[in-house]
Amino acid sequence: MISTIETERLILREILPADKTEMFVLDSDPEVHKYLGNMPVKDIDQVREVIQFIRQQYIHNEIGRFAIIEKSSNEFIGWCGLKLFKETVNNHTDFYDLGYRLIKKHWEKGYATEASKAWLNHAFETMNLNEVYAMTDTRNLNSKKVLEKLGFSFVEKFDFMGDESDWFKITKK
Repeated sequence: MISTIETERLILREILPADKTEMFVLDSDPEVHKYLGNMPVKDIDQVREVIQFIRQQYIHNEIGRFAIIEKSSNEFIGWCGLKLFKETVNNHTDFYDLGYRLIKKHWEKGYATEASKAWLNHAFETMNLNEVYAMTDTRNLNSKKVLEKLGFSFVEKFDFMGDESDWFKITKK
């Protein structure tokens, strides 16, 4: 498994148990969870479980979401990465999903796009994948803008856990 990915402004690395405080800031914010079913975490123990779940994906799938570290400040600002979905979502099974989530004060700075570009490069060049999917709540216009900027194409609307979501796909060029 890859250990880090670097971009001009960011270091992408495994999420560690030591990231629990910053992950709590991220996942306890109702605005961050607005389009995620709006179920922010309530305590640090929930964050520890999330981190453990992500770390298990590294072991079982050799891939997962990575911490986004801003180079200039060495600050944890969110996460981004690929997740292997083994369960069926929108009639797809065993597919790679690109996802990202940022602490609110780091929104609209291009970090999600920058980190995602690096992950797509890794997906297509290193992992030799032919396609990557992404999904977002239909109302999440900012996330849709990021996906479109990255070159994802809208495929269809579908029901994801009770919410209308948009299904996107990008293929290797």
